[in-house]
Amino acid sequence: MEIEAVSDTKPAAVKTAAARRDLWSSIPPTPLPKTPQFITENRCLESPHLQQNKEMRRRELHEKISQAPSVEKDDNWGETTTAVTGTSELSVSQEEVVGLGKGIQDRTQGFRRYLPLAVGSCVGLLVLATPLVFLLLPAVMWPDRLQVCGAACEGLFLSISFKLLILLVAVWALFLRPNRACLPRVCVYRAFLITLTLLLTMSYWLFYGVRILDAQDEDYHGIVQFAVSLVDSQLFVHYLAVVLLELRQLQPCYSVCVIRSTDGETRHYNIGQLSIQRAALSILEYYYRDFPLHNPALLSASKHRAAKHLAGLKVYNVDAPGNAAGAQPSNGNQSRAMVTAAGKRKDSAHNELYYEEADYERRVRKRRARLVVAVEEAFTHVRRMKKEDERATPSDIMDVREAALAIFPSMARALQKYLRTTRRQHCHSMESIQKHLAFCLVNNMSPKAFLEAYLMPGPTLQYGPERWMADQWTLVSEASVTSGIKQGTEFLLKCLDFSLAITIKSIPYIRLTEEYVDPKSHKFLLLLQSETSV
Repeated sequence: MEIEAVSDTKPAAVKTAAARRDLWSSIPPTPLPKTPQFITENRCLESPHLQQNKEMRRRELHEKISQAPSVEKDDNWGETTTAVTGTSELSVSQEEVVGLGKGIQDRTQGFRRYLPLAVGSCVGLLVLATPLVFLLLPAVMWPDRLQVCGAACEGLFLSISFKLLILLVAVWALFLRPNRACLPRVCVYRAFLITLTLLLTMSYWLFYGVRILDAQDEDYHGIVQFAVSLVDSQLFVHYLAVVLLELRQLQPCYSVCVIRSTDGETRHYNIGQLSIQRAALSILEYYYRDFPLHNPALLSASKHRAAKHLAGLKVYNVDAPGNAAGAQPSNGNQSRAMVTAAGKRKDSAHNELYYEEADYERRVRKRRARLVVAVEEAFTHVRRMKKEDERATPSDIMDVREAALAIFPSMARALQKYLRTTRRQHCHSMESIQKHLAFCLVNNMSPKAFLEAYLMPGPTLQYGPERWMADQWTLVSEASVTSGIKQGTEFLLKCLDFSLAITIKSIPYIRLTEEYVDPKSHKFLLLLQSETSV
């Protein structure tokens, strides 16, 4: 009320302005374009005194700007500005970092591959040359004062010659074998043997330099015996190497369970006392020999089935802005009905799996029967042509390669369909099939022998290295890879597409007892009655 009273006492102009403000406030605000016309209209609403003050300030600012010294600027001044920082000097891309690490890794891997061979060769030359140097240095440095070598001394020459020859052959057989793999760490026993050999050789050299070279010993027979003792010590070190590197791991001590991660293929092996990296190497050799070839195409069926069931489950947003209020209850009921139907289809998934596997087995048997018939007909045709070639001229006789190429088209379609059905078409190329067919024809094999390579998946080594898809393995282990395996040891062998999980268990201690059986205890007497009761 007080506000209304004060409002009534205002002049008419003030009331008009208030009414105008109320009118503008009742209109909802709308975004207007920022144009000069809008600015002009705002100026019209301002008072003349305020507009005059703004015009004066604008003129003063324009005069200050005009009095300031002019600076010539290039149009591309922003582009020519350069800031030198530590980041800009050392910045590289992610691809360059990865490539740099890969190059260093390749060079390091090649260096680690040939380093053991180089070290072993140097140590071997030192071991074989040291006894000969022991015999030659006195004869070169003080030949006039040496005593005459008698028959016993010459016999030692013969002994040391044969011992060095035996040592050379033994070192070649044990240490100069081609490497089977590139291991992540150095073998502990090999490093121990190399260290022991170097320590033994340096000890003999130290004794030889102090007691023989400095004193210029004249007893050449004693010098020869000293060299013979060195060769004997080296032979004993080689025997120790055979025990540690070869004989120690022969007796089985552990049972290894190997599981392939993708399809669950499992094998069990018995191994001896080995380090983790040596056990991994042995397991990989067993894997290439015993495990069937890894086929990723066989895993796509289960993934497709799971994706199909997930696609059948649809969820609708019934509270979306576009939905009307009256349609929300019906949409909610429809969504609940579809979720219920998807749940019922999920409950019947085992039926779909059963019929799918049954249909797959039926198609495989059908393709297999057609393939067997086609191959038998082709081999029968070859036998018939072979009998005809015996009566033909030598110029008309085909070789095995031509015969294989001639009969291959008759079985190619059936074989291709069977391999596609079993999802193994990528494992066999046309060239390998023709080569295997020619091999079977040369050795006069039966059609069943030819089909055995295609009806059942063979081991990994049966196929070419390009089909393995696993040329580099990574050993993942919590324990050090140079430590020995023990009960409960677990590690992982990873490649590009799958991994092998390995679990170590000790073979239980078996206690056998003997129980004596008296030969007379299992003898019995059979009494036959001549008369029977009626």
